[in-house]
Amino acid sequence: MVLGQHIIREQAKISQGRPKNFGRGVDVYFSADIETDGPIPGPYSMLSFALVYAGAYDGTTFYKPNEYSDRFYVELQPISEEFEEDALRVNGLDRTALARRGLPPSEAMTAAAQWVREIAGVSEPVFVAYPLSFDWSWLYWYFVRFSQEKSPFGYSKCFDIKTAIALRLGRTIGDAGRQNLPAAFQSGLSHTHHALDDAIEQAEIFAKLFTEEPPLV
Repeated sequence: MVLGQHIIREQAKISQGRPKNFGRGVDVYFSADIETDGPIPGPYSMLSFALVYAGAYDGTTFYKPNEYSDRFYVELQPISEEFEEDALRVNGLDRTALARRGLPPSEAMTAAAQWVREIAGVSEPVFVAYPLSFDWSWLYWYFVRFSQEKSPFGYSKCFDIKTAIALRLGRTIGDAGRQNLPAAFQSGLSHTHHALDDAIEQAEIFAKLFTEEPPLV
C-alpha cells in the first residue's frame, strides 16, 4: 500500500532536538500513559499517569527529542472505593498508600495542564497514546472534572499510534498491536506498566513512525 507506507516519510524532514520557537500551527506531541484500578473513570480511579514531550511537527519537519527528559509523572489519591484486583496486580500500585500520599486529583490535573501549556507555548499540544482510546478517555475525563485549567488538548487534539501503525504497514487494526510491531518500529525499552517507563517507550515508537522506513514485507 503505497500511501500507507510512504506518506509520512515523504512529507517529513527529520531534525534532532526542538524547533527554535514553538510557533502557531506547530503540533507539539506528548506521549501519555496511565495506570488505573478499573476499566472506566468515575466509578474507578486513575492512580498514576505520565506525560512525556515526544517531538514536534510543523508540517514539513519532525523534530525528534535528543532525549526524553521533559516529563511529568504523578501518583493520585483514589476517588472512589471501587476497584478491580486484576488492575492492581498489573500495575502494582497500592491504593491504601496512595490515599495517604497521592496527590489530590485537582492539584495533579491542574499542574499537568499548566506543564503541557508551558512546554507547548502558543503551539498546539497533541496527546499521543498506543492505543489512544483508553488513556484519552481517562485523562480527558480527569482534566474536565478536576483541572482548573481544563484540558490542554481540547476535546480532540490526539494521535493514535495504533491507527498510524495500521496505515503505515498496511495492516488491520487487530494486527497493529505492540506484540506485532516489526523490529524497525520497536522501542529498546520494556513495557513495565509503570506509567513513566511506558510513556517513554511509547514516545520512541511514535518517533520511529517519522524516522524509520517500514519493512517491505
